[in-house]
Order: sequence, then structure tokens, then C-alpha cells
Amino acid sequence: MLDGMEKNKTISNVAPLRNVMLLGAAIQQLRERDPDLPGMGCFHGFSGYGKSSAATYNAQVYDACWVEVKSVWSRKVLVTKIVQALGMTPQGMISDMVEQIGEELAKSGRPLLLDEAHQLCRDDMMGVIHDIYVSSHGSAMVLIGEEMLPQRLRRWERIHNRIGAWAGAQPADLRETKVLAQLKQPHLTLPDDVLQVVLEKSAANFRRIVANLNQINLYALTSGRAEITLADVPRIEFFLGEAPAPRRVVA
Repeated sequence: MLDGMEKNKTISNVAPLRNVMLLGAAIQQLRERDPDLPGMGCFHGFSGYGKSSAATYNAQVYDACWVEVKSVWSRKVLVTKIVQALGMTPQGMISDMVEQIGEELAKSGRPLLLDEAHQLCRDDMMGVIHDIYVSSHGSAMVLIGEEMLPQRLRRWERIHNRIGAWAGAQPADLRETKVLAQLKQPHLTLPDDVLQVVLEKSAANFRRIVANLNQINLYALTSGRAEITLADVPRIEFFLGEAPAPRRVVA
């Protein structure tokens, strides 16, 4: 667990964007729900919408157990990683570790955040998720993943009907673009009209906004300017999220 100083330092690296707050609201809703209501949540959205950053922030705010799932993981690796993230030593077989996880979640009241949860959309993995939830006596658990995660979860009714909080990550707006500019490039002066261009060039995608703010910074370094105006925009090479066109071989 982080102490107060370390927590504030780490959280300061994540901007208080809407998606950070949306995930936080879902966690809070699940923690404070009536015991007879379902205790799982689903936070879904497109790549680059800052879901993992939101998970990082809220894991610290709510002292949650956050695990980023990998596509190559087996059931045993999954439960082992969760046990370790809870600060315990894995013991016994998969079934033993499921009970170990459930008991700790129930005792501590810590939420469980499973990032990249679309990687869990297999019968064997969903069985483990169900067992952990039951063993924890319905402790708050949030599945975080791609935009189609809610539709994919419909295949497993025992999971789908236990989700009591659905939250969709939102695209960036101008206010959030300004927040990111202040966080990532505080030495640059970027007026709203330039930031609006950044927002549009980035298709309101947070990851691309950060990348394009860096492109502006590179331009500022080469041009020796700290204040960027619309007149500079045509000379900045923005990332548009498009693959380069195929090259022609000249004989």
C-alpha cells in the first residue's frame, strides 16, 4: 500500500479526466450498493480512451487490486497474479488460490479491477471469474476492456446478470485536451484554437492527443518557439492514426 506522499505523487501523473471519474463512480456505486444487488461492473471503451490510466488512478484512490490481463495467461497464471497483487503468496492449486483471493477480498473490502478483461472471454476464464466473485461473497469487481466487451459478456449469463454498473469510456473534449496540454507540455503556450485542431486531428482519442502534443513540442524545439499559433499548425506533422500508404518501387 502507498503512503500518503507516494500516493499523491503517483496520482499526480494522471489527469482528472472524465473517464477517470466515470470509473471511480462505478467503483463507488458497487462498494456502496445494497447487499442484494449485483456487485460486478464493466468499464468499456475504444483503444486510446485512457481506460488503463483510469484504472491506475482509481486503484490508488480506492486501494483496489488492479491486474492487467495478458492474452497468453492460463487460469493458473491469472489466479497467481491476482494473489500476488493482493500482497499474498500463492498457495496450492487453482481452487485453493480462488478461495485465497475470495477470502482476502471479502475481508479487506478491496475492489478487484481486471484490466484488458476482453482477454478473459473464454469459458475456462469466465468460470474462474465467477468462482472468485462467489468466493468473495460479492465483493466489488470491475471488468475493464474493449468497446465490445458488454456484448461479448452476454455469452456468460452467470457473469452478465451480476453486472450492476455499466460505464462507457468517453472521447476527449476541448477541456480535457487543455488539461493534457498543461500536464504533458506545461512549458508551451497553446491557445484554444490550436488545441481544437489537436483534438480534431486526434479524433478525440486521448492517446493520440498526447502523441500530437509531443509533435507540437518537437516543432517548438526545432523552431525555438514556446508559443504556438494557428499559423504554425500547417508546419506540424500530426499523427492521424492512419497507416502509411504503400510505397512504389522505382526500377
